[in-house]
Amino acid sequence: MLRITDQYFWNFVFSVFFIVLVVMGMIILDTEAHLTVTELTTVDFILITLATWLLVRLFVYDTVTKWVREQFWDARRTKSGVELTKPKSGPRRTLADLFSCPWCIGVWMAATVTFFYLLTPLAYYPTLFLAIAALASYLQLLANLTGYAAEHFKTKNERGF
Repeated sequence: MLRITDQYFWNFVFSVFFIVLVVMGMIILDTEAHLTVTELTTVDFILITLATWLLVRLFVYDTVTKWVREQFWDARRTKSGVELTKPKSGPRRTLADLFSCPWCIGVWMAATVTFFYLLTPLAYYPTLFLAIAALASYLQLLANLTGYAAEHFKTKNERGF
């Protein structure tokens, strides 16, 4: 049985809003873009992809942007402090869901990064910085994983397993 809630309405409104923004972006880029999609190189796609990945990580998971995500949650005082809960329904619930879903926010971020990258050459620099930061973050995670694996292997060998 299909469950009907008023939240479907807000999800639909935000989806239509996104589609309208994308169409408006396409219209703007049709006349104002300094690059067309056909002029993008593999390097451009890699930069846009890495910048988008980092923005998704920042807005869905990072502590620094937690304040943005928490604006869409309800705060309730408890004996031990403040407890955050998602609103039951409404536009704030949709935004709370959006900011907790990497796939959802990824579509919005990809559209935003691509739009500005194609619109102006000034967007190249922030995109480059975000892409380098994304690659550096990934390399740091890989180094941490390597160190963890080496310690795990060392501990395992010391125990005689």
